[in-house]
Amino acid sequence: MIKEWRWSSRADVTSATNQALENPPRLEPCPLAVVTCGPAFESIDGVRRLTNFATGEIGAILSAELKERGYDVICFRGEGSTAAAPTGVKLESFSTNDSLAQALRALPCQPDLIFHAAALCDFKIVAMEGGDSKEKISSRSGGITIHLQPATKILPELREWFPQSLVVGWKYELDGQRSDAIERGARQLGETGSDVCVVNGKAYGEGFGILQRDLSLRHCGDKKSLALALMEIFGQK
Repeated sequence: MIKEWRWSSRADVTSATNQALENPPRLEPCPLAVVTCGPAFESIDGVRRLTNFATGEIGAILSAELKERGYDVICFRGEGSTAAAPTGVKLESFSTNDSLAQALRALPCQPDLIFHAAALCDFKIVAMEGGDSKEKISSRSGGITIHLQPATKILPELREWFPQSLVVGWKYELDGQRSDAIERGARQLGETGSDVCVVNGKAYGEGFGILQRDLSLRHCGDKKSLALALMEIFGQK
């Protein structure tokens, strides 16, 4: 059974990133769709990174569908994306969570739609013990210990930054069963004030679940059908 979550106020979702970045003047809405996709990373040294295996493919598919429906599209794409980039849309690359946050804050207007599918880092490196160089740590220097702490999340900030935008977040879950993944997606909706949560991963099983704020769930078998279903849902809003 999915629990009913309290929708957070805008004050509830303000966090360290919002406080750290200078608040710009309130933005006016514009006919724009923003897509984030692909992986972020945290640098260990000049050649090594902590990252994930996100490809950016879902961002390319979403961007193409949005462009076909007449939206101006900006696709923020992780530098490590391996899928083919979308064509006919504006592309902006990002590296870390903070670089994406800064790029989003620099948008000239409030987008109509935001699809936040980027696979950002859950942790950031705060200290490292051992190693002999910041450029390339030699294995001859022996073992190293890396200290991590939770990284700043962007999704909880989007409602504060863009109060008039329709926001879609993603919830990728590995542990538990489908019901657990859906419950965590419902919690994300409540905590972030986003409009839709796309649930996927091993816990959810094959395909994707589109969870709306009324906690209704729509299953999609693949990325293409997911993109089409999202277009349909937001065409009704």
